[in-house]
Amino acid sequence: MTTYLDFEKPIADIEGKIEELRRVAAQGEAVSIEDEVSKLEDKAGHLLRDLYTRLTPWQKTQVARHPERPHFLDYVHALIQDFTPLAGDRSFADDKAILGGLGSFRGRSVMVIGHEKGNDTKSRLHHNFGMAMPDGYRKAVRLMTMAERFNLPVITLVDTSGAYPGLSAEERGQGEAIARGTERCLTLGVPLVSVVIGEGMSGGAIAIAVGDRVIMLEHSIFSVISPEGCSSILWKSSAKAQEAAAAMKITAQDLFQLRVIDSIIPEPVGGAHRGRVQAMEDTGDAIDLALAELEGMPADMLRKTRWDKYLAMGRVGLA
Repeated sequence: MTTYLDFEKPIADIEGKIEELRRVAAQGEAVSIEDEVSKLEDKAGHLLRDLYTRLTPWQKTQVARHPERPHFLDYVHALIQDFTPLAGDRSFADDKAILGGLGSFRGRSVMVIGHEKGNDTKSRLHHNFGMAMPDGYRKAVRLMTMAERFNLPVITLVDTSGAYPGLSAEERGQGEAIARGTERCLTLGVPLVSVVIGEGMSGGAIAIAVGDRVIMLEHSIFSVISPEGCSSILWKSSAKAQEAAAAMKITAQDLFQLRVIDSIIPEPVGGAHRGRVQAMEDTGDAIDLALAELEGMPADMLRKTRWDKYLAMGRVGLA
């Protein structure tokens, strides 16, 4: 069953009627439903297109968090051949919120790293809802270093509401682990392409997203803090999350205009969850193009260009 968001209620009503008509026809009732179903499908399609061309930042946040949206393992299965997962940080444990490994992407050997949220209650608990412990970031650093040693480009898929904020994570050095991940991204001597496929919240996202090319799906979000977290800090309540989302400029469109990201991947009408195969294929095309642009660049040039890119962000009024 499709999970509908709050603002999709009119579409849910129409698609519910379509399903009801099909159930009636399946029960052998002597009625013709084709014309009525066709009209309702057209109406739902027009309404869906209209809604998704004028989403507010808060509505985009809801779409980015949709439970049926493709996650890391979905992209790996769709885009990476001969994927070999690599586990553990070689210091403490194997974090399940950040996964990674070697594989082949359209003829290139690559290292793929990303957040995995899970797709049902059991897997979400197993992956801690994509909120990584320090072990996850140390694993990411280890895999990036391995990729550099063997001259393999790195692809990171970002989808987290933030690093795990619990006591156990802080005891094991969460802030230091995130900082080390960010540093490793900046000093990497091989191409790094980062794609925000859902949520890219806080340092938990940035630790694996300081890429040569940072790409966002059309309805994904990327920010230093979640709208709820920002609302709680500014207004001492999460009730103003919608206002915070609008003010924070967290959408792909805002961030592209601000030159924080490099490109946007269009999503199927209704979001990536309504056209999973197409969304993942289009993401593959964007990654392929980015890697082609970076291919053959010497390590020193990659590092310098990456440093210059991030140092230039936020500069205002400089000649």
